[in-house]
Amino acid sequence: MQENWEKDLACAIGCARCSKHLAPNDDRILSVYDHQPICMSCKKQEEGRPDYPQQSREMIGNLMAETEALYGDPGGFAYFHFYPFKC
Repeated sequence: MQENWEKDLACAIGCARCSKHLAPNDDRILSVYDHQPICMSCKKQEEGRPDYPQQSREMIGNLMAETEALYGDPGGFAYFHFYPFKC
């Protein structure tokens, strides 16, 4: 796992999907597809995909196996795929 992942993701200045600027006080959330920070509009689109429920379950399983087992889920990485956060 990248050493500075938390800062890189939490303080991203743009949506990885639509490139919308994200100010420090703007809500952002991590994609269940590629773990990149996205804006809430892109998250709504992501949630509308037919494979979203299955992808969410797989992502949770993979994160529990990899992140929590190895790192104890530092900073709530898994949590931020489902709950918005600010920089």
